[in-house]
Amino acid sequence: MINKRLLVGNADDARNPPPQVGAILMVAEEQNVTVPPRVIYAKIPLKEFGEPSVPALQEAVQWIEAHLPDHRLMVCCRAGMGRSVSVVIAYLCCVEGMTYVDALKLALTRRPGGMPLPRLDQVIEDVSTRRRAAERSTLS
Repeated sequence: MINKRLLVGNADDARNPPPQVGAILMVAEEQNVTVPPRVIYAKIPLKEFGEPSVPALQEAVQWIEAHLPDHRLMVCCRAGMGRSVSVVIAYLCCVEGMTYVDALKLALTRRPGGMPLPRLDQVIEDVSTRRRAAERSTLS
């Protein structure tokens, strides 16, 4: 558990989520899982150990943002240590307004052994810049 509503898990957790989890985001490119019918599910593929693309990370953050208010949500990848942790860090930075250092510290405290993807901090900054630009254009 990263916080009360956001969890990190692996592929097995996605197949058999705790009963309180109502939505699962799978971010492992190579994993195809079947989740229980009661669970909202999406897959946004990221390569293992690779730098995340800005569009994929932005899509993942938006999906979490859209579903987290109504559901306890689990972000999963193969092992639940790299891609899932990275996506949660991105969400905490882009939506919750945490600094990268604080989000990283929280995630790694709650998920010891987590390994953020390469250049995650720069990709998160690019996602944040795009989100701010989109907000400004909506207000114009």
